[in-house]
Amino acid sequence: MSVIAPEIEMVDRTTRSIRYLEHGWPSDLCRWHAHEEYELHLITATTGKAFIGDYIGEFNAGDLFLTGPNVPHNWISDERHTETVSTRDMLVQFSHGSLTRLVEAFPEFSTVLDMLYMSRMGVQFVGFNPTFAKGHLEAIRDNQGVERILAFVRFLVRLNEHAEKKTLSSMQVTHVDSGSKHARIGTVIDHIVKNYREEISQSEAAEAAGMAQSSFSRNFKSVTGHNFVDFITRVRVGQACSMLYNTDDQVTTICYQSGFQNLANFNRQFRKLKGMTPSDYRKLARNELISESV
Repeated sequence: MSVIAPEIEMVDRTTRSIRYLEHGWPSDLCRWHAHEEYELHLITATTGKAFIGDYIGEFNAGDLFLTGPNVPHNWISDERHTETVSTRDMLVQFSHGSLTRLVEAFPEFSTVLDMLYMSRMGVQFVGFNPTFAKGHLEAIRDNQGVERILAFVRFLVRLNEHAEKKTLSSMQVTHVDSGSKHARIGTVIDHIVKNYREEISQSEAAEAAGMAQSSFSRNFKSVTGHNFVDFITRVRVGQACSMLYNTDDQVTTICYQSGFQNLANFNRQFRKLKGMTPSDYRKLARNELISESV
């Protein structure tokens, strides 16, 4: 069993297609968990650490995130926040099926698919006005029926227009089939994830996707948010993260098992992506997430 396997949450959408929640801190809802739905999540108070997939980073009040289907996540406020907070989190959960049916009915809405695809790695909307975000979420909360759906769609459109979307986790958790371009790139991504220890050239990947190299390069970055070489590095670091908190293997062993050819490059790339050493990552992930789950 994984050291920090997420709790699987089942979301009841039998009576409504969009679920709105808000809660304070501390709360039983603040736990390491995953679910099939997308989640738009605004932190309204406190500071602390965000855990999304294999990403560990700081969060502040006003930060806005989007997590994709089955991406485990949790936000843990710093211990210095000793007073109870009535509202720390405002969030909306929605399904992939609802969005694809919307795109089928209104093709103009297909522009949001790249953003949804990116959310498989977790997305932070850097610099998005928190007052606007809160206003959009309040409109979703305070409306019902069709008006709630319209408020939700308006928020998605604004988010899609926002320029700075930062992907967070090194690993994409699950494949989402969202059109021909995404499906062909998705086939390459699935191959990389399954064969991350092997050397995979961009020319081979482009051929597998049935695209010219220039077209493949452009589409690959559009879908994943990263160029081909950087993406492979992120996948390997993501695999290393999984081994760091799921096993007691030595860092040197994990370096080679995750596809790196030498320890110096592994440590350099790991620190570049995670902002800490592999050993520090292991200690932080285990201490923080295990303490929250017991």
